[in-house]
Parts: sequence; C-alpha cells; structure tokens
Amino acid sequence: MFKKVLMTGIIALWLLAGPLMGNALAQTPDAATPPPPDTGDTAFMLIASALVLLMTPGLAFFYGGFVRSRNILNTLMMSFLLMALVGVSWVLWGYSLSFAPGMPFIGGFEWSFLNNVGVDTTGYLPKMAYEAGVPDDKVVASYAATIPHQAFMVYQGMFAIITPALISGAIVERMSFRAYFWFVVLWSTFIYCPLAHMVWAKGGLMGLYGGFGALDFAGGTVVHISSGFSALVAALVVGPRRTYPDQPSAPHNVPFILLGAGLLWFGWFGFNPGSALAAGSLATVAFVNTNTAAAGAALAWIILEWNLRGKATAVGIATGAVAGLVGVTPAAGFVTPLGALFIGAIVAFCCFFAISIKVKLGIDDALDTYPVHGVGGTIGAILTGVFATKLVNPAGANGLLFGETGQLFQGNDPSQVLKQLGSVVIAYIIAGAGTFIILKILDATVGLRIEPEAEIQGMDINEHGEEGYGEEFASGLSAIGKPATHG
Repeated sequence: MFKKVLMTGIIALWLLAGPLMGNALAQTPDAATPPPPDTGDTAFMLIASALVLLMTPGLAFFYGGFVRSRNILNTLMMSFLLMALVGVSWVLWGYSLSFAPGMPFIGGFEWSFLNNVGVDTTGYLPKMAYEAGVPDDKVVASYAATIPHQAFMVYQGMFAIITPALISGAIVERMSFRAYFWFVVLWSTFIYCPLAHMVWAKGGLMGLYGGFGALDFAGGTVVHISSGFSALVAALVVGPRRTYPDQPSAPHNVPFILLGAGLLWFGWFGFNPGSALAAGSLATVAFVNTNTAAAGAALAWIILEWNLRGKATAVGIATGAVAGLVGVTPAAGFVTPLGALFIGAIVAFCCFFAISIKVKLGIDDALDTYPVHGVGGTIGAILTGVFATKLVNPAGANGLLFGETGQLFQGNDPSQVLKQLGSVVIAYIIAGAGTFIILKILDATVGLRIEPEAEIQGMDINEHGEEGYGEEFASGLSAIGKPATHG
C-alpha cells in the first residue's frame, strides 16, 4: 500500500512538472534590461554553495564518530539522505515557499518547480540588504543583482539541506529510517520554509524587509535555533536509547569527530561569507569573524576543561569550535572581529555548562544538539543585538555595546536586543510546536522507533542490511536470518 501511494505521488509530481519545466529557465520580466551576471561574484557564490554542501558530509562524520560502531552507517545516512531528499524538494516547492512573494509567514507557489527562476540577475529576493538608502521597491533590481537567480536559489538550498540533518544528532541509534525520511519531508516544508521566509525574504515577519528588523546574517534563528530546539523536542518525544543511562556510550572513532569538525569549520567559510551574496568587503569581514569566533570558542573550551576536568580533550576542542561557529552565524556580517571573539568565548562557556545540565536532567539528546546548536544559536542571536555596529554593515543596527564608530562601550540602544529576543521566541514556538505535532503524527502512522531487539543489535544491519567495518556483525547477521555479505 505504501509503495502504491508513493508511486502515485511521484507520477503526479512528474505530470505537474512537465508544463512548468518549460519555463524553468525563462527570464523574469522586468521593465529594465537586467545587467549581466558578474563572473567574479557568481564564481564566489558557486564556490560558497559547494562549501556549504560539504558541511553535510562533514556533519555526518562529526556525528558518526560519536555513536557506537554498529550504528555508524545509519548515522552517516541520516545526513547523506538530506542531500538527496531536500535536494529534490527544494527545487519542487521548498525554494518557492521560502522566498517567493507571499504572506509575512510563508511564500507562495510562484517559483515552484523553479518556474521563472532563470539565469538573469533580477527576479530573486536577496537574503538581506547590506546597503543603506536603497528604497524597498527597488531592492530586487538594484541590490546585489550581480549573480544569477539560480545561483541564489542553489546557495539557499544548501542551507535547507544541512538544517534538518542537525536534528539527527538528538535521535541517533533508535529512530527508524522510514520515520526519519518522512520527518525530514514534513519538517523542512512546514518549519524550515516558513522561518526562512519570515527572516530572509522580502515582506517576511521578522527580517529587514517589511519585518520588525531582527538581524540574522546566516541562520542563527533559521538554522540553529530551529534545529536545536526541534532536536530537544524530538529527544523527549522519541525517548531515550534502551541502554541510556545505564550503559556508557563512548565515541567509537574520535578521529572521525575531528575530521568532521574540520570539514564543518572549512565549510563555514561558505556558510557565513557567502551570505554577503557577493565577493567584497562584507564577505571579508564575515570570513574573519567566522574564524575568530571559532578559534576563540575552541580555546575557551579547552581552558574550561583544563581548569574543571584536568585534561584538554580532542572531543572538547572540536565541540568548542563548532559552538563558536554556531554562535557567530547570525552576527558574522554585523559585528567587528573583537565582537566575534567575545561571542565565541561567551557561547563556548554557555554551551559547555548546557551539556552538563542536560546530563543532570537525564535527557538523551545523544550528540548534544540542543546544548550546542540550540543554546549556541540562542546566545549568538541575542549577542548580535549587543555587538552589532553599522560600521560593519550600514543596513544593520548599532547594538547595546558598539556604536557607529565600532568602538566598544559606545552603543546605548537596547532596542535591537529586544528585536533579537522576539525572533528567538518566535523561532522556539514554531520549531517546538511544529516538531511535536509532526512526530506525533508519524508515531501514529509509521511509528518512530525500531524494535528493541533491533536497537540492541544495531541500526546498520536492521535498517540498511550493511555493516560499517566488515567484521563486527557476522554473528548478528546469521542470528536474524540474513546472509553475511562483505565488500
């Protein structure tokens, strides 16, 4: 029955796509002749898109190193699946719902199937305004109109791919792959797309164009708060692993964790600087801020470990670096390097103790998704309102501590902090309530968890019929009546 429904849906999408795909490369009508794409900016954005995509397999290895060896393939698959699944849904409907003209809460269907999403430099809604004095009705034609519309679309698609992958860290080693598949489809459509529209699209509820002016340069609310808090809700709804907390679950491959963290750090140079949408001074300061915050947070983390636990760990420096990258994401294009350094250190401190609190509360957020991404994204979003300065970005704001000159303690405007708090609250409500509803629907239909015996045997064999390392599960394979295959 399930296969028949799935095939019917695929055929329906194919039939709908046929008439529309003929217009996929059509140029958006405009009274003025659009300028040709700038080859430098276009190359920069395509490279940035590739870097952001690299973050997803980087996340797979980062998460994969933490789990037990019998679950390594399933954990990797929970990230790799997103490149296929969201890679398709973004083209069919996700981009349109996120960025096409619509309501304050959600976009319309004007750009579904990439209809009228062409290769000219007009017709797309820029993610943010970075120039002062540009009239609102001239933004599309006059600001950052140097890259093809499809370049903007595919760059945003890479954000949509990695965001739900972050949630998998809270539910590894127990959630069925089928349930996870449908969770991603629903979550990316009903939670990610509305948040992206509200923060980044023209006319969105929270952003700079028609909204109340919350600052989110590259995804503090849209990516990290939404995925982090959704991960916490998912961990509570799905429930703890069968062995938690009685049996320790030490990382099975710490080098994988360091490899993943390194790939994430590297890919983040597309994540944050690319959000400038052009190669230039703003991308440069976002690059510097990204590295500075990550370095400051990693350093702060190992100092905390040295003083409180006696040893600086590889897992600790990797986690600290990721926490700093998370924290600076909303602020990267609005603060000075000094502000980024403060943000990295403060976020590391908060995330370090958030992990300890999570353990004391007995919440099986297996890979600390909420303490790192949820807490880090929250603190980073708030601190953006503290450290922002128009010296870096004239379209931003002056925060509580920095003024127009970029000097510390020259700011005195708390209003931006209040706007940041408002965006955080909205993101928490949408992500938390939406995730809870989606999981309850899936639990009542396809079921959320694998069988207890299968969970003990391991996710790899029971969900994928494969083994990660070739020698560990031969007896387990024969025990469940399947032939052992290698190679």
